[in-house]
Amino acid sequence: MHKTITRRAFCSMLLALPFSAQAQQPKKVARIGYLSGGESAVGFTRAEAIRLALRERGYIEGQNIATEYRFAEGKRDRTFELATELVRLKVDVILVAGGIADIQAAKNATKTIPIVMVGVGIDPVEAGLVNSLARPGGNVTGITNISGVLNGKRLELLKEAVPKVARVAVLYAPANPSSVLAVKEDLPVAARALKLTLQPWEVRDANDFGRVFAAMGKQRPDGLYMLGGALMRANQERIIGFTLKSRLPSMYISREAVEAGGLISYGADEAESYRRVAYFIDRVLKGAKPADLPVERPMKFELVVNLKTAKQIGVIIDPNLLARANRLIK
Repeated sequence: MHKTITRRAFCSMLLALPFSAQAQQPKKVARIGYLSGGESAVGFTRAEAIRLALRERGYIEGQNIATEYRFAEGKRDRTFELATELVRLKVDVILVAGGIADIQAAKNATKTIPIVMVGVGIDPVEAGLVNSLARPGGNVTGITNISGVLNGKRLELLKEAVPKVARVAVLYAPANPSSVLAVKEDLPVAARALKLTLQPWEVRDANDFGRVFAAMGKQRPDGLYMLGGALMRANQERIIGFTLKSRLPSMYISREAVEAGGLISYGADEAESYRRVAYFIDRVLKGAKPADLPVERPMKFELVVNLKTAKQIGVIIDPNLLARANRLIK
């Protein structure tokens, strides 16, 4: 015997169906892999800017996104292993906060998961990370901070800030390709124009710093230029301590070093870059292919000077340079 269903009852059943189906389907949680060759202490500070920028775009940690953090803590050989871990976790996108080696490690680990880069200091086209800035191709896109292009400008600013500087010690890790390029090409050209003598110092691992500092002290440079990379960032506090003890004016590629006691930095506004990277993550999670998303260069640059450090090491910064600084730490 068939039971008759009234029109009202049938309509009620239809109305109820979507809500039941919706209630049974959990919201899709996008998984982001955060990969850095540097230290977690610095990395989490940078990641916070990205988290807030993603929140503004509607992505809330624990609700519709979940982030897996992996830090190599300055141990370069660990980056590929960590990238492979993120691939195994089947993240939807890998955000690489670091240099060429870190991005290359992620590229070696996957050819399919989208990779968004931020912080790379060398031309990503020259480094073979993308085909072109306008049409990256492959699975990598993001932001390049073109730090290498600014090396000569930084040397010029150091000389302008402290005109008595004549011999500049350059501290770099030979395992970092952009640093090697700076030491061999960018800085010598600028040094000749500024009549400066460069004293390059290689640091291959954390144990090298003591030996290098002792030898550097005998050569008596007038200033120090610290290049980037995971090893340098991991030992930043130690380097700054040496410059303060030796009363050396120092130049850095990032504001973080000056906030920690370094004298001057000039480079892309990192906070702005880390906010902007949320745009790329949003586009990728909505289905855009990295191959079609143009790589961006930073629009904002900042000159930061630590006046407390200047006083501590006994130098008077040129007033014209101070007038142009974006930020003065007092």
